[in-house]
Amino acid sequence: MTTENKAISHCLRFPQLKAMVGLSRATIWRLERLGQFPKRRQISPRTVAWLREEVDDWIKQREMA
Repeated sequence: MTTENKAISHCLRFPQLKAMVGLSRATIWRLERLGQFPKRRQISPRTVAWLREEVDDWIKQREMA
């Protein structure tokens, strides 16, 4: 796997994110604004993604709570 493909595989677009966490777009963005969810990254002018590692950590924290 090339470095570029590896970097892309670590980014989650919204459909992948929703499948992982089961939350709506509005809930995710509300939690994000409150600092309770990983921040999205702007990957192009009209595209955002979340880092898989940060989302995995968030899920683990929720499981421990």
